[in-house]
Amino acid sequence: MKRVNYESAVATGRGDDGTTGLLFGGDRVYKDDLRTEAFGTIDEAVAALGLARAELGHVGSAHARTPAFLGLPQLLLRVQRELFVVGAELATSTENRGKGRDGESRVSAAMLAAMDATLREMESVIELPREFVVPGETRASAALELARTILRRAERRSVTLAQTDPAIAAGHLLPYLNRLADLLWILARVAEQGEAREATKARTGRVAGNGASTSTEE
Repeated sequence: MKRVNYESAVATGRGDDGTTGLLFGGDRVYKDDLRTEAFGTIDEAVAALGLARAELGHVGSAHARTPAFLGLPQLLLRVQRELFVVGAELATSTENRGKGRDGESRVSAAMLAAMDATLREMESVIELPREFVVPGETRASAALELARTILRRAERRSVTLAQTDPAIAAGHLLPYLNRLADLLWILARVAEQGEAREATKARTGRVAGNGASTSTEE
């Protein structure tokens, strides 16, 4: 394919043939490559979290009932930034793995530990539903649920990639994504309860387990 010359700081034309570059150089890969699918879905999750953060910005502090709710925008911004680290790790080929740096282009043990701590903290400030719930009670909580489902898809793509990339399988990336998806479900409840709303039950009168896990994945 003949490349068209652009006078643009964004459009280089290098991807016109359907390929994209990875971090630290190396061969270009197709845009539907499994690795590209994985970090591309992370990009979707970052955008969805941006929507959730924007929705929270439209909720006046007078409507907020909990400190955890008021802290959600800053927490989501932290998560968005950390997902850039996740995306960088996924965008690094196996042979260039050693060029990555913990916390910058590779998920670190410290990131996973901090995610675990945040999950425990947020879980302690809400009343956990004892049944499956239907997203959509508030705009912010619905946006968080959307981000959660996109992140679960990113996790599935990453799990598939890990079957051919031992470094991904042995690292902290997969546990981090699993914990984060759980956290987003919790944060959707924080958003609902912060606006004094109660999640809508999926199956009225039927209890789903003991309330420890009411999302569709673990």
